[in-house]
Amino acid sequence: MRNMSLVLTTAAALALAPAVSSAKGCVKGAAVGGVAGHVAGKHGVAGAAVGCAVGHHEAKVKAKNEAAAQANANAASTTTNTAAGIEQRR
Repeated sequence: MRNMSLVLTTAAALALAPAVSSAKGCVKGAAVGGVAGHVAGKHGVAGAAVGCAVGHHEAKVKAKNEAAAQANANAASTTTNTAAGIEQRR
């Protein structure tokens, strides 16, 4: 029975691998969470699951902040270029 569970779990993991691999931050978070969970009392799988969720969340926040910074940089350069263009026309 245990072997059947192992086979089904492995098959499910392989089937979901493409979806999980696109989740940025999940692998790094899962590795850290798995180690922390194992050290905290043999809860490596739970730690990996929570680490994946936290890592993915942190990656989304980082991407959002980078996009906002890029938008602000683009807006600032447009304003500077527009102001310079107006001054050049005078």
